[in-house]
Amino acid sequence: MNQPTVRRASAAWTLVITSLAGFMAALDNLVVTTALPSIRADLGGELADLEWTVSAYTLTFAVLLMFGAALGDRFGRRRLFMAGLAIFTVASAAAALAPGIDALIAARALQGVGGAVMMPLTLTLLTAAVPPARRGAMLGIFSAVTGLAVASGPLVGGALTEHLSWQWIFWLNVPVGLVLLPLARLRLTESYAPNARLDFPGTLLVSGGFFGIVYALINGQADGWTSAPILTGLIGGTVLLLAFVRHGIVGKNPMLPMRLFRDRAFAGINISSTLMFLGMFGATFLLSQFLQGVLGYSPTEAGLRMLPWTGMPLLVAPFAGYLSDRIGGRPIVATGLALQAVGLALFALVLEPGVSYAAQLPGLIISGVGMALFFAPAASVVMSSVRPGEQGMASGANNALREVGGALGVAVLGAVFAAQGGYATPRMFVDGIVPALWIGSAAVAVAAGAALLIPARRKAAVAEVADVEEEREPVTV
Repeated sequence: MNQPTVRRASAAWTLVITSLAGFMAALDNLVVTTALPSIRADLGGELADLEWTVSAYTLTFAVLLMFGAALGDRFGRRRLFMAGLAIFTVASAAAALAPGIDALIAARALQGVGGAVMMPLTLTLLTAAVPPARRGAMLGIFSAVTGLAVASGPLVGGALTEHLSWQWIFWLNVPVGLVLLPLARLRLTESYAPNARLDFPGTLLVSGGFFGIVYALINGQADGWTSAPILTGLIGGTVLLLAFVRHGIVGKNPMLPMRLFRDRAFAGINISSTLMFLGMFGATFLLSQFLQGVLGYSPTEAGLRMLPWTGMPLLVAPFAGYLSDRIGGRPIVATGLALQAVGLALFALVLEPGVSYAAQLPGLIISGVGMALFFAPAASVVMSSVRPGEQGMASGANNALREVGGALGVAVLGAVFAAQGGYATPRMFVDGIVPALWIGSAAVAVAAGAALLIPARRKAAVAEVADVEEEREPVTV
């Protein structure tokens, strides 16, 4: 077999392996949402426990994401990819076998650790294996597979929960992981980044800070907002995050240099991303339970009814990407966020214990279109806002802040829901979810305003330099 054929085969195998791994990690962001009522019925637990079932994954995934990428750069991307995949697979089995809600939360946190190591290295491995001329097509396929995971998450979770059991949303990962591990060892090429450095202080500060704040928000209603654990979490978490910001300013080789936020595009898109995920994840967490617990839909029916929202990016994103190339990312991102805010507001206006699906449909569709308009140009805005050598760091920071926004969204909107309503009756559930949705809509509306910080056009020179830099091959063995 000649050399070009070998390279094409290697690139194809890398695409298959990384896409399947990315699919698993992305699927686990939302697959659990439609299973929450069944998990609550089987394992028990209060609202705070359900919130941790979601947030334990998103939070550990978020705060360790950049550290996981740095580990791969330092010790070998294939080696760490396999380690992350192994952790994710074992944690999935542990979640399926969990005898109680606390064990499930611990397994979900371990899943997040594995995903944080595995997920950022999928793109790095794929970029290293594919020639620059074919990279766009390969990354497009990878993004489509990841998008499909996000879109199908509630539906897959609902179908498995209804027709098998909620445990199968986790068992699904195990055979995939066991197949991918030997394939990764045999088919992926090892690669490193020269002079890669690890930021242990930054990782500890940001992990402790966000954990303290999310813990306080989730448990505040039950423990009392003025209780010692809650005040400790809020104050201690804030202090640690401020220390993280200072570390990013004065530290040597910080994981997230604060100087990046001097750029209006980088600051605007990251503020927008965090607030958008806050509203979207928090709303999805509550709406999936509303569809089943209040309206009486089965898990599969609930997943299907959420498709106009979660699945819309598959239809609209290509058009949004084309449009952003023509007129710039700022108007597309801002419009998408504004539509998402309107969609959540429409939900808040119509939700009642007996609301019809037809009344919900406008909110679902408008929210879905808005999410699609945001996703397509957001990555391009992030990558064009920094120098080529900092694009990996910028992408990791943006993904991490999105996940942090998701964890905060579940915590904040869950706290509003708990303060205003509860699970006792359909009326109480509606009394809780409506103000929570208004908070989510307001957060996304602020995100739309933050998007206006993005300059109307990035200089063409930035893109040209990025193209030149992209052709430099990483160190491989």
